[in-house]
Amino acid sequence: MQQFAIVPEQADLDRLDRQFDFIPCEPTAPSTLSADKISQFNEQGFLTGITIYSAAEIDQIRSYFDALLERTLAEGGDAYSISSAHLRHGRVFDILTERRIVACVRDLFGDDVVGWGSHFFCKLPGDGKTVAWHQDASYWPLTPTRTVTVWLAIDDADCENGCMQFLPASHRHGHLPYRESDTAERNVLNQTVDAVERFGEPSNCVLKAGEISIHSDLLLHGSGANLSERRRCGLTLRYCPTSVRAHLGWNAKGVVVSGSDSSAHWANPKRPTSE
Repeated sequence: MQQFAIVPEQADLDRLDRQFDFIPCEPTAPSTLSADKISQFNEQGFLTGITIYSAAEIDQIRSYFDALLERTLAEGGDAYSISSAHLRHGRVFDILTERRIVACVRDLFGDDVVGWGSHFFCKLPGDGKTVAWHQDASYWPLTPTRTVTVWLAIDDADCENGCMQFLPASHRHGHLPYRESDTAERNVLNQTVDAVERFGEPSNCVLKAGEISIHSDLLLHGSGANLSERRRCGLTLRYCPTSVRAHLGWNAKGVVVSGSDSSAHWANPKRPTSE
């Protein structure tokens, strides 16, 4: 199986011709999200507090992740290294293709949707790492910028254990300048957008386990350190219309989760047999 770096080399990204503009969602027949919710997404760049899994269902997912994390740590990985997980783990593939999640994304993009990313962001108790203010689209060799991230709370996420923060409407400012993060920031990733106070007050993305948030790839977001005694794990799932083009071989990640891919650009791999 092809291996993918969590973050491509900057030089490789710089060679690509990418379109960085927010394209408003204009669904014709939404079935799950209300018209007000879709308008909110267009205006604010995110939605929060959408319940997907029951308490019993998310308990099972959490138990699965606990075992996966234990194996990953034993093999020398860390709590942030389980990336492109749907290509290796059938249970994660099942979450990526979960009809209740896909229904929300389909209401934003229309019928033809591909799921191409799955990455566990697990802040262990007191780990001290942060995620600096950034735009997801900066990291990805995709064009145009039409990916949404569905953030599934595996644990409760709140201000004490380092929940995400969003800067409302910042997705409408296009691609923003960033710098390489300083080591002192203890950033899980490697980019930082400075002077974000010009975009207003952050909104805390507080989620109960089993709930999701959805945000645009151009929305400024980040999260502080988990200084609590509780873990904060989320699974990020990335979706876009099948019309989006992926470079650097990233089309190999894409699973058609709704409708069709008439150009056969995305590889549409089958469910892995390994759990």
